Amino acid sequence: MRRAFLIISFAIALCAEVFAQSDPAGEPSVIAVGKVWPAVVNINTERIIKRAYRDPYDELFNQFFGRQVMPQRELQQKVQSLGSGFIVDPAGYIVTNEHVVERAADLKIHVTTSDGKTYEAKYVSGDPSRDIAFIKITGEKPFAFISLDDVSPNLLGESVLAVGNPMGYGLSVSRGILSALNRAITIDQVEYKDLIQTDAAINPGNSGGPLIDLGGKLVGVNSVKMAYTPQGVPTQGLGFAIPASIVRDEVKQFMFAEKNPAAAKKFAREQSPALRFFGLQLQDLSGELADAFGYDAKGVLIADVETASPAESAGMKRGMVIFKIGNYEVNSVKDAEMLLGKASRGMKADFTIGVVRRLRTGQLLQQAQTVSVTAR
Repeated sequence: MRRAFLIISFAIALCAEVFAQSDPAGEPSVIAVGKVWPAVVNINTERIIKRAYRDPYDELFNQFFGRQVMPQRELQQKVQSLGSGFIVDPAGYIVTNEHVVERAADLKIHVTTSDGKTYEAKYVSGDPSRDIAFIKITGEKPFAFISLDDVSPNLLGESVLAVGNPMGYGLSVSRGILSALNRAITIDQVEYKDLIQTDAAINPGNSGGPLIDLGGKLVGVNSVKMAYTPQGVPTQGLGFAIPASIVRDEVKQFMFAEKNPAAAKKFAREQSPALRFFGLQLQDLSGELADAFGYDAKGVLIADVETASPAESAGMKRGMVIFKIGNYEVNSVKDAEMLLGKASRGMKADFTIGVVRRLRTGQLLQQAQTVSVTAR
């Protein structure tokens, strides 16, 4: 009797599993898209480009009178572009590509959410070197958003979904795998590094939308599709995205600057020539900034690393913290400038870099390494 009961139970469980597998609503990709869909937006930008125009008859008229009689005319051309983005905060902050919403004095940004509502957005900040921008919309209720607190581990070969607005047709999804990590590509003589490569279809209008895993976690921001190699060879399935970890750090910087404009302006002061020898831009790691990043307030923050600089070659990256220069601890930009004040080309300096995170348990998690950098 007991044996018959076990056989029947097993058969029922097997049937239930088969039914679940045949039900599209239970597919991981369907569930993942359902999680992020309400936070994905369509971005439509509009700007007016003005350029001087001289009518040939006006020129002939001016030459006849020997002076400027007919004024120079001005042509105005309306330029529109489409892109995608996703909300990362219930207050309406949105991440997209900088090339989708390149800042301009007369730029108009219209954002359409998944429920069909359209909002006028303001440009908050952007980082052209990373092709990331931060814009904001305002609504009566909190917005659905994609959390940046728990992002995808980004494992080679994992399944990914590109969500966005290709060709302006509205929200759609394409599927592929994460096919490569740490890619570098050059577009219009600008090199973009540390990108994710995917074969998920990325088409015009997808730019700025999220690339997610089957758990609905952010993998990266869809950025560009490569149709041809620099040598002109056609390619297939080469799309690139900005990793979620970089997006998370950029958003923390943008949010801090938005909430503390005076402090951000102070941090952006001109760096000493000594730091430029190494290709570094630093910021004091104040209590507010440490809280924003989840760091312990020790050391000095690397605000930016110049492309192709000695610091970049040594593995130093934006968002890292410098604890020591040589054998001396540094806790401010002033300390770093003083220690490197006599730096000259060819000088070698040892930097102890990494992060110190304060965990919820109160414990400190320190990850540090020492790199040697030669001034250029």
